[in-house]
Amino acid sequence: MSTILPPRGEDRTRDIIKLAVLAVGGQGGGVLTNWITDLAQRADWHVQSTSVAGVAQRTGATIYYVEMAPRDPARPDAKPVLALSPAPGDVDILIAAELAEAGRAVLRGFVTPERTTLIASSHRVLAVSEKIVPGDGRADASVVSRRAAEASRRLIHFDMEAMAKKAGSVISASLFGALAGSGELPFPREAFETTIKAGGKGTGPSLAAFALAYERAAGMNAPAPSEEPASAVQAAPKGPRGPAKLRDQWEGLSRRVGALPEPVRELAGPGLAKVVDFLDPAYGAEYLGRLEKIVAADSEAEGWAFSREAAKYLANAMVYDDIVRVADLKTRSARAARVRAEVRLDGDQTLYTTEYFHPRMEEICGVLPVRLGAAIEARPGLMKTLNRMVDRGRRIRTDGVLGFGMLWALGGLRRWRRGLLRHHVETAHLEEWLALAERQRASDYALGVEVLKCRRLIKGYSDTHARGLSKFDRVLACLPLLGGRNDAADWLRRLREAALKDADGVALDGAIRTVRSFTADAGMQAARGEIQKGK
Repeated sequence: MSTILPPRGEDRTRDIIKLAVLAVGGQGGGVLTNWITDLAQRADWHVQSTSVAGVAQRTGATIYYVEMAPRDPARPDAKPVLALSPAPGDVDILIAAELAEAGRAVLRGFVTPERTTLIASSHRVLAVSEKIVPGDGRADASVVSRRAAEASRRLIHFDMEAMAKKAGSVISASLFGALAGSGELPFPREAFETTIKAGGKGTGPSLAAFALAYERAAGMNAPAPSEEPASAVQAAPKGPRGPAKLRDQWEGLSRRVGALPEPVRELAGPGLAKVVDFLDPAYGAEYLGRLEKIVAADSEAEGWAFSREAAKYLANAMVYDDIVRVADLKTRSARAARVRAEVRLDGDQTLYTTEYFHPRMEEICGVLPVRLGAAIEARPGLMKTLNRMVDRGRRIRTDGVLGFGMLWALGGLRRWRRGLLRHHVETAHLEEWLALAERQRASDYALGVEVLKCRRLIKGYSDTHARGLSKFDRVLACLPLLGGRNDAADWLRRLREAALKDADGVALDGAIRTVRSFTADAGMQAARGEIQKGK
């Protein structure tokens, strides 16, 4: 058996274009790969495509790999052996359908400065690892962009998702357009467009998205994704709409916000809107009443820092998450309109929606009248028995009258919220937290501010709320250990940041051990000093 080898010194693998596509579920990575394969086949090139699926839609991207090469006129029947997967340092073009995927491609070595053209959309699709962090777990987009530019021979980088949405298509079309506009493949624009037209479905929007991205990648004067024609910009409403009585109440509250110091007013305005939306204008008046008392005791010399943080976190504390709020948000018309827009529902299509709930008995007691709910919670045996019946996941179809009606009625309980157990508990907890912050402010202004910021640890409902509340309590339980220290505020900030790093609290455990270690050492030294004095 003989093997035909290229002439000595000639590397025929350089004729092969090696292209990888990284995309998560729903971004059309398979469609894009099929288009690229079809494009090469129409040009009568050798081409092969493979794919390696990720772990899941939002935890790992599928890697699509394409190798293509022109036919050798001297050997028209030759069939080259092409690779099945990309190798680090051996990729000519890498297409990332999301910014973090571009970063992961750089880390894996698929992008090299002497060879790889990186085409990446600048938008973000948060991974599960980013979402589960109690604090802000998002990767720094600016760092990823900078590293991508340093690692690649050429970077084509803009928001291709926004372009696709503007055209009523999906990102695969704008990625294909960016690939064509880059000039990295030796095929004319018409060949790319012919490939899209051959698909037969949704060709109009796909071609529109293709054209926008093509012009941007080719360096033509296309508008940025965020730019809209002047005619498309609608004037914002000049004021709230609704009954005259409610509008008058809102205007009165707005005047009270206007009387606050400017640094506080900046956060008090959005805070007031959030609180009123949660319940009613009277609840907004409660918010401003608390805030005005805080401002009266604060000082401009400190830049109103305590009042600013109070304006933010007081609103967050008053707008707590419970079953009533979740049901209210899920049955709002604005949410239904947003869902229809996201799935691009046509006029002749019907949207079926299923909402998932998993309430515990604690959440059920929270929507009961104060005395009844408290009486049930005070009986552990009864709580355990009832919890066996309610503590399970439920799927509620809200595209019908029954399912939607159930959630709508549950959301309607908001008008009676002041008489429910959860509201009673949250209000008492809020007052304790504010009183603690004000006591700390009296002796250490910065420490009082940090106590206010600890409210960030509490969020969500059900298990999420319980975990956050536990961390909140553990962090503030360290205050007695930090009392009297010049760096108490700094250490409380470190404890809070540690609590926000992971859901399991491992970082917080380590930070608390550190605090206990140096406070114990200080106590030992003080005790030795007292003994020496006694001698």
